[in-house]
Amino acid sequence: MNKQPLQQLLLARLQADLRVAMEAAHTAHAAATDEESKAENKYDTRGLEAAYLAAGQSRRVEELRQALQVCQNLVLRPFDAQVGIQLGALLELEDEQGSLLTLFLMPAAAGIKLVWQERDVLLISPHAPLGQSVLGKGEGDEVEVRIGARVQRYEVLSVC
Repeated sequence: MNKQPLQQLLLARLQADLRVAMEAAHTAHAAATDEESKAENKYDTRGLEAAYLAAGQSRRVEELRQALQVCQNLVLRPFDAQVGIQLGALLELEDEQGSLLTLFLMPAAAGIKLVWQERDVLLISPHAPLGQSVLGKGEGDEVEVRIGARVQRYEVLSVC
């Protein structure tokens, strides 16, 4: 299976998110430096709140830039059963109730959900509990994820 179109879909999503974040950062910065944001008395915190918002938006822009760069530079390789699941793997898991979960293991942008080939694909990071547990696994392997006192089990149905 060719994962390049999925990677391109992710890159387009990150670029769109970056454009929106840059616009929001610009707007927040303009609000923070506007004459209207100047405190009228010691209890007026509009300017301070606007500055905090502008700083947060700027951090979001930088996070998206980094995620975009990392995802652009990742070379997607076909699954190698000798190595097991690695970054760039597209995998399908089945839980104990028979529900299917399609995951794309990426170094950044975890939590984004994409629709690709009529299915939801969730991006996960190798730093997440599920991402850690699938590393090195292959088709037919069982994966166990412990979240607090709860244990969730999956079977790896396919990997590419």
